[in-house]
Amino acid sequence: MRYDEYRAYDAVGLAELVAKGDVHPTELLQLALDRTAQVDPSLNAISLLMEQNGKELAQRADLTGPFAGVPFLIKDLGQDYAGYPTSGGTGPLRKVPVTRNSIVVQRWLDAGLVVFGKTTTPEFGSKAITETRTFGATRNPWDTGRTPGGSSGGSGAAVAAGVVPMAGASDGGGSIRIPAACNGLFGLKPGRGVVPSGPVVGDPLFGAVSEGVLSRSVRDTAAMLDVLSPPDPGAPYGVPSPDRPYRDAVTEPPRRLRIGFTHAAPQGTPVDPEAVRAVEQVAALLESLGHTVEPITLDIDGRQLAFDFMTVWTASAAAELEQACRVGHASPADFDIDTQVLAAVGRGVPAPELMAAHARWNTYTRAIADFHAGHDLLLTPTLAEPPLRIGQNRTPAAADTLLPPLLRLGAGKVLARTDFYRNQVTANLSAVPFTQLANITGRPAMSVPTHWTAAGLPLGTQFVGPTGSEYLLLQLAAELEAAQPWFDKHPPEPMV
Repeated sequence: MRYDEYRAYDAVGLAELVAKGDVHPTELLQLALDRTAQVDPSLNAISLLMEQNGKELAQRADLTGPFAGVPFLIKDLGQDYAGYPTSGGTGPLRKVPVTRNSIVVQRWLDAGLVVFGKTTTPEFGSKAITETRTFGATRNPWDTGRTPGGSSGGSGAAVAAGVVPMAGASDGGGSIRIPAACNGLFGLKPGRGVVPSGPVVGDPLFGAVSEGVLSRSVRDTAAMLDVLSPPDPGAPYGVPSPDRPYRDAVTEPPRRLRIGFTHAAPQGTPVDPEAVRAVEQVAALLESLGHTVEPITLDIDGRQLAFDFMTVWTASAAAELEQACRVGHASPADFDIDTQVLAAVGRGVPAPELMAAHARWNTYTRAIADFHAGHDLLLTPTLAEPPLRIGQNRTPAAADTLLPPLLRLGAGKVLARTDFYRNQVTANLSAVPFTQLANITGRPAMSVPTHWTAAGLPLGTQFVGPTGSEYLLLQLAAELEAAQPWFDKHPPEPMV
């Protein structure tokens, strides 16, 4: 098989070729490794190459499952592979191997996927960009001067660049949907509990985190959800499986839907005209397909939502940093300054304040439920602007020197109560203000690659559904994919 033939198939298609004996898994793996060697020096999408592991899997005679023989990359955050480190984007953890597979990784292996590496992520997945002190900047194959998003940025870059047709991802505040939008890919964040987490952490970020994939085709994501979604008896949530496989959704058109849309940022921050255009164009497409689309205003205080999200996020960052220091035999100074700041702010959050912020998540959940009582889906931009330039959100170098001593003196507690901090929260989320709502409320949401800017950059649109609407979202995504195909849209070559 030639590389152009490899790239012409999605993961389902490659698995079918393997099953028929038309191609061997070792041949597919070599194509993926060759492509990695070609593009990754420019993209920096892979944090850990597990070539020997991939070769051993590809050569197994008992390789079975719906994706048997397909090359695959997992995210270097929360997706543990026994015997290898899960760095979480950090230096201290990149030398500490884990002892057991996470549930999603075990299900990928049981599905026959050939795992040959881990993809880059910002430290602890805390940014919508993928740039760290340890691994450097990961770059977007559509324009290597721009970010592939985060936190599943390495997975997004690798799939868009044609290394693999699909890669592992996760989403605690937009981390599947943001890279999907940045890289011209499809990304579905399943609803709370649909894909079980664990066994180490069963309910990450109070249930805001979902595991999944980034893919170039809707049917890959649908088939993968069948692999990942069976209930786990040790999970904190018991979500029943649907009446029919998710992969059936791509062959069954959705009913005519009532869709409410907005392109106003919930925090009141600016939205680029390209993001507005993306929503308006897909709204027109939806109407041409027979759906009812109408402008709406959500009854949600977007600024307060952002603060309540970040209160929980910073408290989680403090716990993660403490755990990483203990496991990695490190000090806070060994981590990115942004991580140190988040953790310092989180350590300053009193328990009653943390619980009050989390309690207000219920307010937003009730509000989105009220919206869905009258509308099937919510449509928004995924990003408020095209993919950011590398370094655009980088903390000034001077902060590495000035901030650590202040943080050691307890400045984090003071900072968390200042208008400066509240303004920084708003500013830091201004490029991605639309995605956190689905995480807080546990609703399924997807980014669909429906728009490319005048400069040729991908810019997706987001759909948020009610609880249990994964099948419906996949149906609509498949309808949009058929009406406005994106699978054969590729970044320019060479990626330098």
